[in-house]
Amino acid sequence: MKIISIRDIHIGEGLPKIIVPLIGKNKEALFKELQLVKDASPDVVEWRVDLLQEVESLESVKDTLSYIRGYLYPTPLLFTFRSHKEGGNKVIEPDYYKQLLREVIQTKEIDLIDIELFSEEVEELVSLAKDNHISVVMSNHDFNGTPSKEVIIERLTAMQRLGADIPKIAVMPNSPADVITLLDATYTMYSTYADRPIITMSMAKSGIISRLSGEIFGSAATFGSVVSASAPGQIEAKELKKVLGLLHNA
Repeated sequence: MKIISIRDIHIGEGLPKIIVPLIGKNKEALFKELQLVKDASPDVVEWRVDLLQEVESLESVKDTLSYIRGYLYPTPLLFTFRSHKEGGNKVIEPDYYKQLLREVIQTKEIDLIDIELFSEEVEELVSLAKDNHISVVMSNHDFNGTPSKEVIIERLTAMQRLGADIPKIAVMPNSPADVITLLDATYTMYSTYADRPIITMSMAKSGIISRLSGEIFGSAATFGSVVSASAPGQIEAKELKKVLGLLHNA
């Protein structure tokens, strides 16, 4: 199993890593949020740039990114624009999505970038990220339900083939059986097909167990909140760290 190492954070080794999102809608809100996030001592910080009001200004995005990077360094930084069709806050044209990711990659001020599996020109974006020594979290989010075990594994293995450093999938459960499907798919992927870290989760309250049990079933990271959740079912980061430690030492 390949481990993704960013400075002293080793994703795919030991406890699942805790990723905390930055969700401020403007620079003022983000700058206030940064201190709270830093105090939580996450393993990785994710900037959810689709929540930024000025996201369609590339200069504003890059200026804000420079500040965030400087404030949080050396904590690894994941840049994410979540598309509206996968649960994000903003509708933008596919061409702008590609331009945004290309320009941010070329700043080299991030450590990881989220590239959605079903976005256009995935391979081009992955190649550009690798050329700039940025790790790729390739993602897919289903807010309507939970696909079959076979489909979940198919999507994760497709991400591997496309060059993702960390394949990621999040699904919405409509029953406890859906949560079991996600966990079963995670373990099968981890034990049989994965040659790199994967991240999986079942969202909402009924899926919380999937955010806690990564060490058992094979998910290498989990998302915890500080200010408020960026997705249904996220747990407060400090509480999440306690629970992961309890499960690890049980």
